[in-house]
Amino acid sequence: MSSTTATTTHALRTQNLGIRFGAFQAVSEVNLSLEPGARQALIGPNGAGKTTLINLLTGVFKPTSGSIRLGERDITRLPGDKRARMGLARTFQINTLFPSLTPLLSVVLAISEREGLGATWWRPLKGCTAVFDEAHALLATLKLDALADVPVAELAYGKQRLLEIALALAAKPRILLLDEPAAGVPEDESGELFEAIAALPADISVLFIEHDMKLVFRFARRISVLVGGRILTEGTPAEIGADPRVREVYLGSSHHHG
Repeated sequence: MSSTTATTTHALRTQNLGIRFGAFQAVSEVNLSLEPGARQALIGPNGAGKTTLINLLTGVFKPTSGSIRLGERDITRLPGDKRARMGLARTFQINTLFPSLTPLLSVVLAISEREGLGATWWRPLKGCTAVFDEAHALLATLKLDALADVPVAELAYGKQRLLEIALALAAKPRILLLDEPAAGVPEDESGELFEAIAALPADISVLFIEHDMKLVFRFARRISVLVGGRILTEGTPAEIGADPRVREVYLGSSHHHG
C-alpha cells in the first residue's frame, strides 16, 4: 500500500454536502467519494435527490452546506465552466447539437473548442489533421468509427447517447458524470452502451445514475445508495445486493422476494 494521504486517493469527494430549497432539504450531509478510475453507480428511488446531487457536483446548484473537492482542490464555490476546465465533465443530451452534423465533425468541434481554436477549425490550420486524428480515435474508443460520417439525426438512439459521451470525453475529463445514460435506449443497445462506458480509459473516474438494476450490478464496481437526500450506504455490488436496508427501500417490507 502506498503512503499517500487520504485526500490524494480521491478523484472527487464531498463532505457533509447539502442543499435546501426553501423549507425542503433536498440533499443532506452527503459524504461521497469517487476513487481514481472508479466505475461507481448512484442509485435510489425517484425523488431521492440523485440529479440534484449531480447538479451540485457540476456547479449548476450552489450548496447550502458542506464542501466538494476535486483531487486536492476545493471547488465548492467555483462556477461550472471552471470545474469543467479542471476536468469535471457531464453529458448533455444530443438534441442540443446540430442534427445535420456528422459524429466526426461534432467531435472535431468539441476538440477545437478545448484547444481554443473556436470557429476557425475548418480553415486549413496547422495541426488540423491532429484534431481529425484525435476525433477518429475518440469515436473508435466508443465503437462509433463506422458511423463517423452519418448525420447525427440518422443515428440510432443508443448511438446518439454514445456520441454524447464522446463529446464529453473530447474535453479530456478526469471525471465523467452520467445522469441515466441509457434512458430511452432500447434494452438490446443499453448493454453495449455500458460496455463502452466500462471500457473507458482507466484514468477517467465515472459516476453514473442508473435505474436499471441489471445494468448497475453488471457494470458498477461500487454502488452508492441515496434515499431521501442522504447516503444510506455504499459498497461493492455484492455488499449492496445483500443489504436488507437496500432491499427494504426498493421492495418494501410487504414483499418477500428472494
